[in-house]
Amino acid sequence: MAKKKFMWILLSVFIATWLLSPVPQTMAETWKVKTFQHATKAEGAPIPDVEGHFVGLLVREGPSVYNNEEWAWTKTVTIGDFTKGVGPFSFYTITTFQDGSTIIGYAKGTSSGPTGQFTGEIIHGTGRFQGIKGTSTSTSMKTFPPEKGEIVGKIIGEITINFTLPPK
Repeated sequence: MAKKKFMWILLSVFIATWLLSPVPQTMAETWKVKTFQHATKAEGAPIPDVEGHFVGLLVREGPSVYNNEEWAWTKTVTIGDFTKGVGPFSFYTITTFQDGSTIIGYAKGTSSGPTGQFTGEIIHGTGRFQGIKGTSTSTSMKTFPPEKGEIVGKIIGEITINFTLPPK
């Protein structure tokens, strides 16, 4: 009987320890990002079904500045289907921070000519962003008219990313 009572006490201690042990918390973070990118490559073709219809691929690169005062270099590969500058697009983006860590995202959006908006998800990270999960949104991307010698105009915009990282 004493052995049975001892086993119940031991089981109760294990259960209490398991229930009361601290669980690592995953904290959600929100960062604001300002980005400025120029086109480094553009490929595409006009589609002759309606005037101004163009389908293409565009590679942009440039600095991104975060509200926590971090700087990073962002490369974006976009595929778009535009008629007179208006239409849907999707892109992948790779942001490399000064310590070599990266955040990789995918997004879809629409261009209304000189402005655009998108929503996306963070799909991968390396270094200190290993295991990152999150979303990105922007309603304020602006395209400048191309300057002499430019493939297409530069863009500037503000992006909000919301993410979580696994506990260390």
